[in-house]
Amino acid sequence: MDTIAGFFSFITTPVSWVIVQFHKLYGAIFGPDTGWAWGLSIVSLVILIRICLIPLFVKQIKATRAMQTLQPEMKKIQERYKSDKQRQSEEMMKLYKETGTNPLSSCLPILAQSPFFFALYHVLNGIASNKKVGVIDQQLLDSARDAHIFGAPLAVKFTDSADKVASLGASLTDVRVVTALMIILMSASQFFTQRQLMTKNVDTTVKTPFMQQQKMLMYVFPIMFAVFGINFPVGVLVYWLTTNVWTMGQQMYVIRQNPTPGSKAQAAYLERLQKHITDTKKTRSRGQARAVKAIVAKGRDRNEYERKFINGLNKAGLAAQADGTIVVSDTVTTTEDGAPAAGGAPKRQQPKRQSKSKRQSAPTTAAAKADAGAKTSLTKSEDGPADKAAESEGVAKKGTENKGKSGASGGQPGQGTRSKAKSGRKGQQRPKHPSKK
Repeated sequence: MDTIAGFFSFITTPVSWVIVQFHKLYGAIFGPDTGWAWGLSIVSLVILIRICLIPLFVKQIKATRAMQTLQPEMKKIQERYKSDKQRQSEEMMKLYKETGTNPLSSCLPILAQSPFFFALYHVLNGIASNKKVGVIDQQLLDSARDAHIFGAPLAVKFTDSADKVASLGASLTDVRVVTALMIILMSASQFFTQRQLMTKNVDTTVKTPFMQQQKMLMYVFPIMFAVFGINFPVGVLVYWLTTNVWTMGQQMYVIRQNPTPGSKAQAAYLERLQKHITDTKKTRSRGQARAVKAIVAKGRDRNEYERKFINGLNKAGLAAQADGTIVVSDTVTTTEDGAPAAGGAPKRQQPKRQSKSKRQSAPTTAAAKADAGAKTSLTKSEDGPADKAAESEGVAKKGTENKGKSGASGGQPGQGTRSKAKSGRKGQQRPKHPSKK
C-alpha cells in the first residue's frame, strides 16, 4: 500500500493543504487537538472531492442511460446467437463501438477519486510515522497524533502492535473495536449500494455484460474493503466510510428521481407520478415533464410500467401530450392495450355472448310459441254453430256408408269383417317346409 501511495505523492501537497484549511475552521470550534477537528476535516475533504466529481457522475449517468437504450438490440443479439457465446460477445463489442458506449463507465467515479484516496493514505501514514508530509509541519503533526476518534488515534491501524498503540496514548482494545466496526460499516454500505442498484434500478428482462459486471462488484468490493481495511489507518477508514455513505445517498436520489426504464424503481416512480398528476392535473417539475415527454415519444415501444401509467391517466380523464404537459379530456376511447384512452369517441358496446345451450333452445322455444298461437286461433274459429252442424252431418254420412257396405256383402253384420280377417290370416300363413312338399 505504501508503494502504491508513493505513485500519487504529487497530489499529496494539495490534499494536505485542504485538510489543514478545514482543520483551522473546525479547530476554532472544537479545539485544534481534538478528534472532531481532524475527523471532520477528512469528512469535508471527501465532500469537496465528491462535489468536484459531480460532472463525472453526470457523465456516468448518461453513459448508463445509453447502455439502457441499447438493451433491445442486445436482446436481439442474444436471441440470434444464443448457441454461440463467442459470436454473441463479438457482436456486443461491435455494438458498443458503433454507438460509442462503454459498459465500464460505472467505474469512472471510483477511478477518479483513487488518487485522492492514496494521497490521503500517504498523509496519514506520515502522521503515524511522525514524518512531515506536504504542508503539515511539526506542530500540526503533533496535534494530529494526539487526536482520537472514539478512543482510537487517527493514524493507527487494526494490525498495529500494542506498543505502538500505547505510544499514541490509546489501548489496543479500543483501537480494535473502533477499526473493526468501521470496516464492517464500510463493507456493508458498499454491499447495500451495489445491491440497491441490482435489485431496484436494473431492467432484468435483458441480460447484458453490464449486469454481470455489477453483480460481480456487489460481492467483490465488500470483500476487498474487509481484507484491505485492516491495513487502513483510522483516518482512511473515516474517508472511505464517508465516501460510501455519500455514494449510497446519491444513488438513492438518482434511483428515486431518474430510474432505469423497465426496473422496479421506475414502477414505483410512475406510480407516485400518476397519483400526483391525478390529484393536481399537472406535472410538478421539469424532471416530471421530461419523464412524461419521453414516455409519450416511445409510442408502442413503451414497457409494461409505462403503458400502465398512460392507461391510468386515461382512466382518470387525462391525456399526456408530446411536450410533457397534461390536459383534461372529456371523451374516452381505448388504447392499443384495450384500455380507455382520452381524445376520441366512446367505444361501441357489444352484446353479451349467449351460451351454447341458450342458443340451441332459443329457436325451439320460438317455434313452439308460434305453433301454440296458430292452434289457438284455429280453435277459436271452429267454435261457431255452422262448424258444429257440418261436423254432425259428416258423422251421419259416415254411418250411412258403413251400412251400405255391410248390406252389399249379403250376410249379417260382421261377416265382411270376419272374411277380411280370414283373408288377412291366409295371407300371413307360413311357407311349407321343403320336406313336406
